[in-house]
Amino acid sequence: MSADLISLFTATFVTFFVLIDALGVAPVFATLTANGDAAYRRRMAIKSIFVATIIIYGFAFGGSWLLGAMHISIDAFRAAGGILLFMIALDMVFEKRTERRENRAEEHLGTHAADPEPDDISVFPLGIPMVAGPGSIATAMFYMSDKSDWIEKGIVLSAIGLNLILTLVIFLIAGPLVRMMGASVAGALTRILGVILAALSVQLLIDGIRGAFNL
Repeated sequence: MSADLISLFTATFVTFFVLIDALGVAPVFATLTANGDAAYRRRMAIKSIFVATIIIYGFAFGGSWLLGAMHISIDAFRAAGGILLFMIALDMVFEKRTERRENRAEEHLGTHAADPEPDDISVFPLGIPMVAGPGSIATAMFYMSDKSDWIEKGIVLSAIGLNLILTLVIFLIAGPLVRMMGASVAGALTRILGVILAALSVQLLIDGIRGAFNL
């Protein structure tokens, strides 16, 4: 594998690792599945990743057609994606994203508190929007639309796939992992990932503006 392909894989993997933020979602997953047994938690983990995979890969393959149909240039999409990712990064740095996830989990648990059996949460809120959120969907569209070589597209898809597999593993061990990390470690990690995402988003915005104005 050439240095350029390794660089592409690394950049894509890091971007999606930050966007999906599996370590940040793990406490929410543990909370949402706390009332179920081991089989239920395993089923929710597998189904949620399956749903997220369909959504992300669907937009990754259909993104170019969608942009073309809407007459949106890749540079405009790149700049818009940079702004969107920067907003997500700010939420991560100031822990607003974690707060919203926790509130969504509490609302979901409150709505179904009287249910005799645990509810199926694999599609919402786990699959969408916690794993396949607007940031990961838009970024998948951007990366695939920006590459014309199918080898590069394959590298992008494999980096996304590896992130989804890693997220599945983290979900499966969410209980022990959350107890080991603690709230303070998880919060610090989310902030660090947010700073990295902010830098990536600013670079996307700069590249988009340069391309749009031929700078």
